[in-house]
Amino acid sequence: MGQLDGKVAFITGAGRGQGRAHAGLLAEHGADVIAVDICADIPTVPYPMATEDDLAETARLVEAAGRRCATAVADVRDIGALQKALDHGIARLGGVDIVLANAGVLHSDRTETTLEQAAERWADAVGVMLTGVFNTLKVAQRPLVEQGRGGAIVITGSTAGLKGMTDGSGGMSGYNAAKHGVVGLAKGFARLLGPHGVRVNVVHPTAVDTYMINNPHSPMTRASDAQALARVLPVDRLQPVDVSRAILWLVSDAAFAVTGQALALDAGVSL
Repeated sequence: MGQLDGKVAFITGAGRGQGRAHAGLLAEHGADVIAVDICADIPTVPYPMATEDDLAETARLVEAAGRRCATAVADVRDIGALQKALDHGIARLGGVDIVLANAGVLHSDRTETTLEQAAERWADAVGVMLTGVFNTLKVAQRPLVEQGRGGAIVITGSTAGLKGMTDGSGGMSGYNAAKHGVVGLAKGFARLLGPHGVRVNVVHPTAVDTYMINNPHSPMTRASDAQALARVLPVDRLQPVDVSRAILWLVSDAAFAVTGQALALDAGVSL
């Protein structure tokens, strides 16, 4: 018996990285998964995004754990596409109980030379990580309420949502602003959905060892980590599954009274 038996998790940005780790761990604990990813590059983002093959690999890992997986290609900035993806998953798997608003991008300022480029990067960062989170919560709101069985939502934040963390460029400023903004969304939706037994929280990890920061264009080098992230604990970068374990607790019955909270998984950076 798994602690998530009979539950269905809707996960954005599930093609690789943290999203894939979350899908795998929740499946190991009994959840079926609706896995969504854009599976296409975003022109302002300097590294390749996940592909349809990556998303298929996530599905394979979920199924290897003995659970079902419905996949869909959708951009979280497109609320209509996201609605179709969730509807497809619900039709196949029978509902939704857990929502992980995880999709994210990280821009570099190395190729930003004009105000127009700064504005484009800002728009894409905020579009994916703030508007995209709102879209995810909004499409999930109705089925979570109408099912009448409660549920749990976790938004992927960042240490950048707990302190000022930007180099002044459009993309990094958008990242910083979006990660602060989702805390307000979580608190507001926690109040809105609480009477229906739906909990909403944010997890704020320090740097996580994924391709988003392990690519030739990343602004997050080990040296910049050390300068920007003054960790109290002797912890280097987190592994994706470290974040997954925190999320597992937040969506489980063990956290039945936890809502509207910003959980710092940051080795003391926010101190």
